[in-house]
Amino acid sequence: MSTTPHDPFRALDRTFDRLFNEGLRSPASTSGAVMPMDLYRSGERFVAHIDLPGVDPESIAIDVEDRTLTLRAERPAPEAENAQWLSRERPSGTFARQLSLGRGLALDRIEADYRDGVLTLTIPVAEEAKPRRISVSHGGSSRAIGSSSNDEEAGTAESA
Repeated sequence: MSTTPHDPFRALDRTFDRLFNEGLRSPASTSGAVMPMDLYRSGERFVAHIDLPGVDPESIAIDVEDRTLTLRAERPAPEAENAQWLSRERPSGTFARQLSLGRGLALDRIEADYRDGVLTLTIPVAEEAKPRRISVSHGGSSRAIGSSSNDEEAGTAESA
């Protein structure tokens, strides 16, 4: 009689899969439903791509309150008269996701575009958070630190 060694991780994976899939199959439950997202910075803006296939664009709601962006969308459950479901893996119902937004973002200029089942959010960096050059005054005149073209002339003029 041969026995297979017990693998606790395998048992945990099976339990997780069972619970996760049950959450996806239950029309009333959206706890297992997710909104996969890619987020990156490109120059002076952050861009998020959020997968929302099959969602009616009219059902998408985006709110910003106290640096928290809340995204809600709804995917209706498929209706099939006299159907005996064999598998229901596609989540339906209302989905929500929240993002905590840091300081230095222009929350009043967020743009949203929904195309081909993907919601794209563009969040610009606020003007006050962008790098800028600071002028330094010296002896009654001021010049920008790091300017290269007139540094020698300004130094000569100040020492004369």
